[in-house]
Amino acid sequence: MMSRRAFLKSLTALVGGFALPAVARATPSLGASKTLQISPVAGFQYHHGETLWPQLSIGQPLQLVREADNRYDDRAVRVEWQGYKLGYIPRLDNAAVSQLMDRGERLEAVIAQLAVSRNPWERVGVEVRWQM
Repeated sequence: MMSRRAFLKSLTALVGGFALPAVARATPSLGASKTLQISPVAGFQYHHGETLWPQLSIGQPLQLVREADNRYDDRAVRVEWQGYKLGYIPRLDNAAVSQLMDRGERLEAVIAQLAVSRNPWERVGVEVRWQM
């Protein structure tokens, strides 16, 4: 798991990249991606998680859906597996993801961790990658 310091360093570099004019940015190779963050899925116990648990496996793609009109969190990012809601990117972790989605950046997500645990915050980990 990425340390808080490493994440903030990456985020600072990321934000700095947006300050450069478009012509000054290097064009990365097609298909290149960078791990933005790995987070637990918040609310796993309240949605389809338990029902879908036997079908989930590490590396499977997840869909990220921006919920700007969410009444509890205006930066909400829903996490889905094959159209079923698993939960959300946690409120404390969703700032960079929601901002990138609002800018139209391409993000992808995969299941990074599965754990049998009574604590729902430890059940599913999602890796968010920024497609550069």
